[in-house]
Amino acid sequence: MPENQEADEKQLTPADRQRAVALRSILASRGLELALNVRQEKERYARLLRSAEQGHAGVQCRLGFLYFTGREGVRQDDVEAVRWWREAAEQGHARSQRQLGVMYVNGRGVPKDEAEALRWFHRAAQQGHARSQCHLGVMYVKGRGVPKDEAEALRWFHRAAQQGDALAYFNLGTMYAQGRGVPQDDAEAVRWWREAAEQGFVRAQAKLGLMYLLGEGVPQDYVQAHKWLNLAASRFWSSEQKLREKIVYFREEVASKMTPAQIAEAQRLAREWRTQSDRALAERLGFHEKE
Repeated sequence: MPENQEADEKQLTPADRQRAVALRSILASRGLELALNVRQEKERYARLLRSAEQGHAGVQCRLGFLYFTGREGVRQDDVEAVRWWREAAEQGHARSQRQLGVMYVNGRGVPKDEAEALRWFHRAAQQGHARSQCHLGVMYVKGRGVPKDEAEALRWFHRAAQQGDALAYFNLGTMYAQGRGVPQDDAEAVRWWREAAEQGFVRAQAKLGLMYLLGEGVPQDYVQAHKWLNLAASRFWSSEQKLREKIVYFREEVASKMTPAQIAEAQRLAREWRTQSDRALAERLGFHEKE
């Protein structure tokens, strides 16, 4: 209550009172900043909406993502996300076609319909959209919306992999590891998982670590096993806690077989990989170190 607050402030030192005044000023400025941000978000949304209503597919796609994620002051609404992605997809916008397929697979904003999902993935894949090609491969592997066809799945995975899609690399590794549509081949599985792992695909890093631990497809190498398991364990999403716990278990298992020097070397290699990965990401985002 105001009375108590005033009584408390009488107990403050002059320095405390100065800090309290400064804090109130900061809070007030942040409140003003928040109000300005809200107004800016509304103005930005109004501009996007006008552009989307004029038929700009790229803007329609972005608006779909805003509704899907509930970001930038836009309320989360799967139905509205689908509406805008459909507007763009009908114009041939490949990314929106992919998103529409995902929504039909998961039954978000529309009734679940795997045949309709397949149709949209196929339209985007035919335009060369790598992730849609990968989704299409998964549909053929699992027989979702289409009869199972592992050869067709491999064809789409390879097309996506040719464009450097990490998920396609991972799926190709899995196909070779399981002998699905191809002869079982651990070495080939490792080759594809390594491609995905180097791009930071966490599950591929975990698989690669396990292959080094077991000596399958590669010579057994505890240092490499620890490196990749350590990287994977540090990068799983919080929603994947059980998977992370399994990887941590295997990392500790391999550590028990290593000397302190080997563990130190594995940790050094992991740090080196992170540094190189961060640098590559910064370059892709347009950030460069000053000369």
